[in-house]
Amino acid sequence: MTDTRNLTQLGSKTQAPASPEAATLETAPFSRGDGPAAIVRFTCPEFTSLCPVTGQPDFAHIVIDYAPDKLLVESKSLKLFLTSFRNHGAFHEDCTVMIGRRIVEATKPLWLRIGGYWYPRGGIPIDVFWQTGTPPKDAWVPETGVPPYRGRG
Repeated sequence: MTDTRNLTQLGSKTQAPASPEAATLETAPFSRGDGPAAIVRFTCPEFTSLCPVTGQPDFAHIVIDYAPDKLLVESKSLKLFLTSFRNHGAFHEDCTVMIGRRIVEATKPLWLRIGGYWYPRGGIPIDVFWQTGTPPKDAWVPETGVPPYRGRG
């Protein structure tokens, strides 16, 4: 059975953090075993942050794939971390890369990639991609499933 004694957010009423810096990403142990690395995917189709200049909301579809080594990111803490961006002003690129780096810092995975598919502002969609290196050998890494932005045509 997985040791969950260090988890403080799961199973309890938890306030959304005021900022990404104030958010805590919690982890749980993971036993990889032998064979190819497992790939874990988190999808956040309704991610929001604020434009740092205008304060207007920005919306994105975020896809995170990672190959855990010894630690998993606990999903409720990830949800609260992502929610903390709702009042955070930063450019699309900064938000996307910050999310990836924080997960890497917390879990030290074998590999991680993140795709931020941002909806258009000013008529230009911005897609941001970041990863830590090459995927583990023999790991099955599916496509993200997010098509490029095509507008209403």
